[in-house]
Amino acid sequence: MSEADIVTAESIDDDSVVEAALRPKRLTEFVGQERVREQLSLVLDAARQRGRPPDHVLLSGSPGLGKTTLAMIIAAELGAPLRITSGPAIERAGDLAALLSTLSEGEVLFLDEIHRMARPAEEMLYVAMEDFRVDVVVGKGPGATAIPLDVAPFTLVGATTRAGLLPGPLRDRFGFVAHLDFYAPEELQRVLTRSAALLGVALESSGAEEISRRARGTPRIANRLLRRVRDYSEVRATGVVNREIARAALEVYEVDELGLDRLDRAVLDALLRRFGGGPVGLTTLAVAVAEEPETVETVAEPFLVRAGLLARTPRGRVATAAAWQHLGLRPPTPGAADPMLFGADDA
Repeated sequence: MSEADIVTAESIDDDSVVEAALRPKRLTEFVGQERVREQLSLVLDAARQRGRPPDHVLLSGSPGLGKTTLAMIIAAELGAPLRITSGPAIERAGDLAALLSTLSEGEVLFLDEIHRMARPAEEMLYVAMEDFRVDVVVGKGPGATAIPLDVAPFTLVGATTRAGLLPGPLRDRFGFVAHLDFYAPEELQRVLTRSAALLGVALESSGAEEISRRARGTPRIANRLLRRVRDYSEVRATGVVNREIARAALEVYEVDELGLDRLDRAVLDALLRRFGGGPVGLTTLAVAVAEEPETVETVAEPFLVRAGLLARTPRGRVATAAAWQHLGLRPPTPGAADPMLFGADDA
């Protein structure tokens, strides 16, 4: 690796710049998601051999797993320009028509959070994806006229964190659909090793293992924790990241052994100490931790459920036995009159 390939701490002053620098540029550099990489490689290779744009691609999965990175890789592998937008940015059909009419032949259009696109624009997209045409309505009422406009053949890469919200007609128009899974700790270690080399961080295998265990199966989180551990190591240690340094740094940043952060632990703590483990409603739980219900539901709950610490029931949120054990608390005795909770060491 040449010096030009090294992204040093001195050359970076913004996290968005860091994330862009750490993104793989080619499919062979992309770590994890082996099945998706193999399938996508076949789609792209076949398109190149035919000399035509590949089928439209739909990527689904939780935030931070690599959907945007794969869209950039698709454009790079095809040698095509990339246009990036998002579903919420397309509020009217006219917005989509203006965007599609400016695409060049073979261009890749990345539409993030595609499930949040306005319905009129969504219906226009159906035709554009199949026939490479949009119908622009001029006028109103009985005198309105639909003028067809040709669109240059393009490849749409749609990304969504909630595939279930996509209408069937839209989903069916994608020729390749892939779901990105959470990463195993071993895969995250490979991600961290690559990122450490690009950042010029001295990362030992034990340090990479410690960070990967707390990264919640997500490369974006793993890279973020690596940067914070790097800061701690450079300021309070020798600059070498090993297991002990990683543990000390992540303790400072309130990331525990399972990867729970401040909000996660606050939700669990309120559920156990204030509500005896539940069931409790989402709104009540959100008020208890001074957060919006949407924040609790979309930020904290998915990982807590996946980690087996919280369950969602028709009656409300309920803590599992693992949650009591993780926080070192003793569940209340069934039928006991006193609902107070005690520490694990209390008699």
